Amino acid sequence: MTLAVGSPAPSFTLKDQFGAEVSLSDFTGKKNVVVVFIPFAFTGTCTGELCALRDDISAFQNDGVQLLAISCDSMFTQKVFAEQEGYKFPVLADFWPHGEVAKAFGVFNADLGCALRGTFIIDKEGIVRWSVVNGLGDARNLGEYKAALAAL
Repeated sequence: MTLAVGSPAPSFTLKDQFGAEVSLSDFTGKKNVVVVFIPFAFTGTCTGELCALRDDISAFQNDGVQLLAISCDSMFTQKVFAEQEGYKFPVLADFWPHGEVAKAFGVFNADLGCALRGTFIIDKEGIVRWSVVNGLGDARNLGEYKAALAAL
């Protein structure tokens, strides 16, 4: 079951594309967080969505907002993916235990071993304020993210 709006976001610590640990709690009291789960690195829809975020990064990563992209790929895959596409935001590896964070957010597809296309906007107090989960091949609307962030 997908995490409900109004619930506390599950705590997590994952490695980014450089091997540094990033915790959701790093941003508590400091920034709202946009957590974007993608099924797989290097796939068309996932790459397109993250490139759209990259191209409009000031709306999703600034003094008040932090963007975190997560997939169940390894840190090494995330590193090559982020370098190839020019992502300047953390691309986190939910690799082992496999999909643990995606499971905590209710967006893990056990049959395929990947995260669903879920986005969660978490406020500075760690509460989920907005979310959307799309099918594996269905891209999300960035305008909806912006509206949800503006409402915080």
